[in-house]
Amino acid sequence: MVVTPIGVRFRGRRFPCVVGRGGITEQKREGDGATPVGEHRIVGMLYRPDRMGPPTSWAIPVRPGDLWCDDPDHEDYNLMVRDPFPGSHEVLRRADPLYDLVILTDWNWPYSVSGQGSAIFMHRWRRPGYPTAGCVGVRPADLLWIARRIGMETKLIVQNQP
Repeated sequence: MVVTPIGVRFRGRRFPCVVGRGGITEQKREGDGATPVGEHRIVGMLYRPDRMGPPTSWAIPVRPGDLWCDDPDHEDYNLMVRDPFPGSHEVLRRADPLYDLVILTDWNWPYSVSGQGSAIFMHRWRRPGYPTAGCVGVRPADLLWIARRIGMETKLIVQNQP
């Protein structure tokens, strides 16, 4: 799967996408809003079981209280954690549908380096042209199509040029 600022290419198809508000970068830092260049392995998938069925046999349901630590000073930086959690974090079970289906990459994982950015996901976009906080966003139907066809050997390759 290849991502550029203009789209995602996967299995011979092209899908429109959005990237981080900071564009695509080779120098990713926590909070910069950029999507990091590179070859990122797919390491998991999360889904909301109250909103959809599992897209694959290996997808993990998101439960109430599931969070993602984005606190570069915490020992659980860039890991899934549970509420209550004292450090800075993102709520994975959101009221909006943004994280109903999330494809996880290995960006700065499993051994994170403080400040190099956390949680580069592939998830649904808010709307066309509206950037993410650093993830890759696609149309909901495209995300589901992709999710049903990827495997643990699939890579998300982010490039500056198409």
